[in-house]
Amino acid sequence: MRPSKTSEPKARSIDLPVMGDSGDLFSDSLERVTGARLIRGNDVRLLIDATENYPAWLDAIESAERRILFETYIIHNDEQGEIFANKLIEKAKQGVEVKVIYDWLGAFGKSPRRYWRHLREGGAEVRCYNPPKLLDPLALVSRDHRKTLVVDGRIAFVSGLCVGQMWVGDPEAGTPPWRDTGVELTGPAVAEVESAFAEVWATMGPPIELTGNADGPRSTETGGVAVRIVKSSPGASYIYRLDQMLGVTARETMWISDAYFVGVPSYMQTLKDASEDGVDVRILVPQSTDIGLIRDTTRSTYRPLLEAGIRVFEWNGSMMHAKTAVFDGKYSRVGSTNLNIASWFGNYELDVFVEDEDFARQMEAMFLRDLEGSTEIVLSESDARGTPRRAKRFRRTRGGSVSRATAGALNAASSIGSALRKQSVLGPAEARILVITGSVLVGFALLLLIFPRAASIPIAVLLLILAIPALTRAIKAYRKHG
Repeated sequence: MRPSKTSEPKARSIDLPVMGDSGDLFSDSLERVTGARLIRGNDVRLLIDATENYPAWLDAIESAERRILFETYIIHNDEQGEIFANKLIEKAKQGVEVKVIYDWLGAFGKSPRRYWRHLREGGAEVRCYNPPKLLDPLALVSRDHRKTLVVDGRIAFVSGLCVGQMWVGDPEAGTPPWRDTGVELTGPAVAEVESAFAEVWATMGPPIELTGNADGPRSTETGGVAVRIVKSSPGASYIYRLDQMLGVTARETMWISDAYFVGVPSYMQTLKDASEDGVDVRILVPQSTDIGLIRDTTRSTYRPLLEAGIRVFEWNGSMMHAKTAVFDGKYSRVGSTNLNIASWFGNYELDVFVEDEDFARQMEAMFLRDLEGSTEIVLSESDARGTPRRAKRFRRTRGGSVSRATAGALNAASSIGSALRKQSVLGPAEARILVITGSVLVGFALLLLIFPRAASIPIAVLLLILAIPALTRAIKAYRKHG
């Protein structure tokens, strides 16, 4: 059984603004932490999985008359990738302006150069975000992780889905599709999604002109939903700050789904504080993942969450790739931002933050349906600080990036720290991480002892990789200002 809360909500020394209070304080605070203004008059449609997202995307592309802006972390060179490439080329040949952004690291090993050459030869303008640079190797950590589509400045899609067969699944092989979520957006907020695309596009070449005949008139109001388009960029940490703020102000529920959850201490503390104050905090993460180590790194964060009364669930399917949250049945977010340090601080990300109770009810219903296909993780009954175990199974189905590498490093460090300080009982997830980390350290130590000169070579190369770009920049700056 999950540990029950044993204390009443703690008294607060000050009255914080409650979500939904009248007045502008809370709204102004949201704008400050997200960098996004509140835009009213929109219509937002929740799209679940590729079965709803892909057809909607393709229909919008088919309807394009002037311009298609398509930005995605990965397009796989498979059946789905071919479908989208053919449709984009078809529209380009009809005279529609087609612009595509993909991320170099995301596409590495997924789509060869001939795929992008095929798109370019078909009339699409394609730009690759942040390929490796010899004189700036550390820039590789910055990725464009956004997944957006804008057509004619009138309809936009924001989601966690890339393009690939795994989102569709393979019924013949018995492989279920990946679980993911997106939204369709019409109304004035579409211009902000278009602007977000233009900002990244301009980092790789001449900018897009967002006014004039190319775009047509700006979208007018199409509904009654208020949204914020949260345009995260390297160093901005908007979603991290947003969740921190909502974690402090939430009073009833905080339900989160995330594909690669690795909470840093301050984020974890916010979740624990909310739970101990009586907020129903639930986290849904995948049981299976496309990167084997991520499961153990995520599980190594469970114990402190469970001890604070937070409920943790693992999706039973092939992969749960959604990045969503709903707070107090009023506020929701859907987009591309994962809850880990690389996604928060290193990437271009895009999320739609919806301030609408009807939409929040849809999000809550979706979350509860997902829990029916998940397994709850609870603490051992014999030891409240023992190994987390799986609770009851509801409905069992058969069943890649810099952020994942960062997740592994962060949790390895956390597990090592716990072991050295003897602060908590280590479970299998932490133990596996410690075995891997300890083995690597022992191997490197032996290499230094037996072959000191050989072991020094990678260290020297790393220092040169760091030193040469720094000196090059210094020389350029000196010549420019000297």
